[in-house]
Amino acid sequence: MTSNPKAPVPQPVPNPDRPEPGTRPNFSHPSEEMFARILDFYGLEWEYEPCTFPLEWDEQGQISEAFSPDFYLPGQDLYIELTTLRPQLSTFKNRRMRRMKELYPNIQVKLLKRRELHAMMVKYGLSEEAARISGTRAQE
Repeated sequence: MTSNPKAPVPQPVPNPDRPEPGTRPNFSHPSEEMFARILDFYGLEWEYEPCTFPLEWDEQGQISEAFSPDFYLPGQDLYIELTTLRPQLSTFKNRRMRRMKELYPNIQVKLLKRRELHAMMVKYGLSEEAARISGTRAQE
């Protein structure tokens, strides 16, 4: 945690932009929509970006950095973050994941990298969609 004496005790903040229950969210990336399709196929309950976890605060105690995992699986009490970034660029997300685990040790969060997501999609019969998250264009 920051050494700032004004920094509050870390608490997740509900996402004001989260979709209404029963409505399909506007996914940030096609890989998120594909992952949601896999979850739906297997009947797993999920929420899209339900909350934000503050990670850093400024001198006035205002949030200066935060992390909103892509999915929450209530049945597993697990947050999932997807990344299609090139491995050398995923350092940023890895740092955020480490910081999240420091501040919120009781929150389970898993980072699914592009190759893991690709393998999962192929395994579940989404080979054509999996091809869209391969290569440099998918990393933008």
